[in-house]
Amino acid sequence: MRSTAASTDAPRPKLRSRPLVASFIIFGGLAALLLGLAVSVSVGAADIKLSTVWEAVFRFNPDLTQHQIIKELRLPRALAGALVGIGFAVSGAIMQGMTRNPLADPGLLGINAGAGFVLALCFAFFPGLPFHYLILFSFAGAAIGAGLVYGVSSMAKGGLSPVRLALAGAAVSALLLALSEGIAIYFHISQDLAFWYAGGVAGTKWLQIKIVWPWILGGIIGALVISRSITVLSLGDEIAAGLGQRTGWVKAAGMLLSLVLAGTSVSAVGSIGFVGLVIPHMARALVGVDYRWIIPCSGILGALLMVIADIGARMINPPFETPIGALIALIGVPFFLYLARKERREL
Repeated sequence: MRSTAASTDAPRPKLRSRPLVASFIIFGGLAALLLGLAVSVSVGAADIKLSTVWEAVFRFNPDLTQHQIIKELRLPRALAGALVGIGFAVSGAIMQGMTRNPLADPGLLGINAGAGFVLALCFAFFPGLPFHYLILFSFAGAAIGAGLVYGVSSMAKGGLSPVRLALAGAAVSALLLALSEGIAIYFHISQDLAFWYAGGVAGTKWLQIKIVWPWILGGIIGALVISRSITVLSLGDEIAAGLGQRTGWVKAAGMLLSLVLAGTSVSAVGSIGFVGLVIPHMARALVGVDYRWIIPCSGILGALLMVIADIGARMINPPFETPIGALIALIGVPFFLYLARKERREL
């Protein structure tokens, strides 16, 4: 009994949370996100005043060209960036809490590459497939990528470890990317896949937004429902089981939600990595380890990061656009190397 009590008492200091900071991030982040969306709609090849953006949103005039540009091109683009930022960030937060792996990220664990590979197959064998079917195939591809990564890393001597998982993810992602490129060359669909490789929200239409947002919203609601269980699971399987939690069901639900969020995001904007790696770490550093706060804060910060990155992509080298994935990688790669260095003893 003493050993059990000691094991349950030891992690208690780690459960400290900062609800006031989290509330500030949520409400302040929402305000910053609204401002970022307005700026994102206003900047581009032709700059548009914020007052014109306001008029186009609330008093739309189809006879004005700027209003048409805002409604049909820039507004769905900005909203897509926010939605997929939420999807990638919350997916990464779930994976990190569920696996206790600081290197967990949809892009690093083969989920993005798997979804991209299956999308390449769809473009090759089922051209013109409706977008809502592409999302379903993205889920399947994400599951294939994740399954391969976990299968390869679990075969290593000593079992799973954060660094082994990341190395397996890099190997599987490289394999799936090479297969995707081979399919693109053989079936002459390289131009169609170029968007998915670079990652970006340019060209997003309202139809895509209408299909994507229910999946993202459902994933967020599901993540919030199991957030308390993920907090307990993040303390370790033995402690979670000792507290009466069905760890298998929680892990299955968490993996399903991660696949839905990441697969939907990849189908909409292509493979963008490191959002799900950096943002959850940032949220934990700010609000503590309670996932009831980490998940909503990760969603807000992820959306804000994607919107800001999209603005930067248009302002660095106008009138040309820099791939969003490249901009985020400038932050994500050094952060990943820092985390990998911390975990080097597990190799």
